[in-house]
Amino acid sequence: MKELVIEARRKNLLTVQSFIEEQLEAYDCPVATLTTIGIAVEELFVNIANYAYAPEVGNAVIQVAVHGDPPAAEIRFIDFGIQYNPLETPAPDITLALNQRKKGGLGIYMVKNSMDDISYAYKDGKNILTVKKKIR
Repeated sequence: MKELVIEARRKNLLTVQSFIEEQLEAYDCPVATLTTIGIAVEELFVNIANYAYAPEVGNAVIQVAVHGDPPAAEIRFIDFGIQYNPLETPAPDITLALNQRKKGGLGIYMVKNSMDDISYAYKDGKNILTVKKKIR
């Protein structure tokens, strides 16, 4: 896996997205798939930046690999912040009007529905969130 260690700050999002895109472009990942992955990456990295260490700042580790046939991207987000499993966030009621919905949960809902697989583990003081998406 290719790895990027970076401060979990919103201002570093473009660096994270560029790192992931660079890895996936080497496998001729279609633009539509890159866009879908980019949206998920934004949601997951910004959540780490906003909440994992608040009010402090810590590092995030981003790992990317492509495996299998057909090829699939595996992207792992690791932080050393407070333990939090975003997969336990209740799904928002998307049948309600925007002004009637509770705040939060829509981003992870979108990630869950746009990726082929998503998993979470807490190990050795680390939050480890892994997403997978077929790239062809």
